[in-house]
This record gives sequence, C-alpha cells and structure tokens, in this order.
Amino acid sequence: MSTEGNNLPLKIGLLIVALTWFLFTFFEFAKAAFNIGRVGFWVPLTDTAGVVGLGLRTAAGLIAVVTVLFYLFRKDLSKPEALMSLRWIILLEAANFLSLLPSGIWGTTSMNSRFGLGFLIETGLPCLLESIVIPIVLVKLFFELNPNKPAKGAIKWGLIAGTVYIFVFWFNNSCNWIFQVMQDGTQYVTGYPANILSFGATTVGLLALSIYTAYFTKKYASASSEVKLNLQTVGAIITVLGAYFVGIYVMWMFLDSVGGWSEWYAWFFGHNVDLWVMAIPLVGLPLLFQKKKDT
Repeated sequence: MSTEGNNLPLKIGLLIVALTWFLFTFFEFAKAAFNIGRVGFWVPLTDTAGVVGLGLRTAAGLIAVVTVLFYLFRKDLSKPEALMSLRWIILLEAANFLSLLPSGIWGTTSMNSRFGLGFLIETGLPCLLESIVIPIVLVKLFFELNPNKPAKGAIKWGLIAGTVYIFVFWFNNSCNWIFQVMQDGTQYVTGYPANILSFGATTVGLLALSIYTAYFTKKYASASSEVKLNLQTVGAIITVLGAYFVGIYVMWMFLDSVGGWSEWYAWFFGHNVDLWVMAIPLVGLPLLFQKKKDT
C-alpha cells in the first residue's frame, strides 16, 4: 500500500512538470504575441490563431500548477474538484490544438504556390493531423471524466489520448526531418553520426514507442480503475518519451548544430512548443519504481 511519503517524489515531479509546462508555454505565448506577421492573408491569420492557442494552453498550465499545489498542501482536495480542474485543462488543451487548423489548411492548399511540397510536409500535414485528431480525442476524454460515470471510460480514453500524443510527436518531428532531407539531401543525415542517431530516434524510435503504447492501450483499455493499470509500464513510456527530447537537446548542447544550422534545428529549438516534455521523466521515474497498489 502506497503512503504519503512514498508519493512525495511523484508529487514533486508533478509540480515541476506543471511549472515547466506553464512557464515554457507562457514564454512561447509572449514571444509569439510580439511577432505576429502582417503580410498577406494567411500569415496574420495563422499567427493570431497560434497566439490564441498558446494563450489557452498557458491558462491550462496555470490551472495545472494551482491544482498540483492544492494536491501537495491541501489534504482535503476532493475527487470532484480534481476532475473539474482536469476537465478544464483538457478542454483548453483541445482548443489549443484546434487553433492549428488554419495552419493545416494553409499548408495543404499551397501546393501550387511558391511553398510547394516542402511546406505541405513540414507544416500542412502535421498541423492538419494534430488540429483534428487531438481535439476529438480530448473532447471525448472531457466527457468521460465525469464523477457520475465509471472510471473505465476515462481510463480508456486517457490511454488513447496518450497514444495519440506520442503518434503526433512522431509524425510532426519525422515530417520536419523529411523536410530537412529534401532541403540538403541524405548526406546531411548519413554524413554525421549524431544526425543518424537523431534521425533514427525520431523516425524509428518514436514510431516504435507509439506502436508499443497503442498495444498497451489495447491491453488495458478495459481496466475498471487505475489500480488495474501497470503503472510501471506507464512510467516507462513517459520516461522514454521525455528522454527523446532530453537526448536531442543534450546532443545539441555538447555538439552544437551538427552539419550546420538547418531546418531541423530551426524547428526543434526555434518553433517547437513541446520542449517542456523534457521534464516529464520526473513523473515517469516515480511511477516506474512505484509499488503496485493492493486491490
């Protein structure tokens, strides 16, 4: 049986992750708000929609921080209160991804423009996928997170949402690597061991993780409570996902931009609003070593 002391690393991890998510998203929101383009039709439209989305995600991050602080310091935080906060976070996060729809439409309707195929692969397809699939899954999860409903539905759709997130991370980052290869050729990858590792971790590693997560989701989708889940495996999945982002970042810190600054590095370090995921192993590791609850 878990005790309060045993849960302390998990609680601290949740707080750090929530703070990281909020602070990083607030920084990206403020940066984007001061850099809205004013040329043409699509640039101001997509920039404004993106800023609104980041503002909503910032609000979600703030709610997450406040909720975790209550979880840490207020012993009487009730299940309905926690669910209400979680539902608001999920709804705001769904709206954040929906704000990428104009970018997806722009990217998929620009084949005959000067942007062409590269813009479709780098921006159009990833934004279209995440702006449609993630909001649908999150809205379904929002309705399942109801105190009057059995936990089974919320667990099922929570697992599905996690799987979809990892798949989107794979698709988004892989599309940016493909765009990089289109720009500079395969030698940009094959000529540098660090880029081979980064390319492989992105295109193969994240795909393998998403497939395994889908298998795990199928296996535990009928779980009636969180006690029935294999939390060690959940922790491992979370840790590996965070380790991908940490690994890419650490390689860049020590090796700089291998092969020169490129579209890949510009994406990952300049436009990637999900770098906060580097913090999630602080939640994954406590789950990885958590003892299974008695049923």
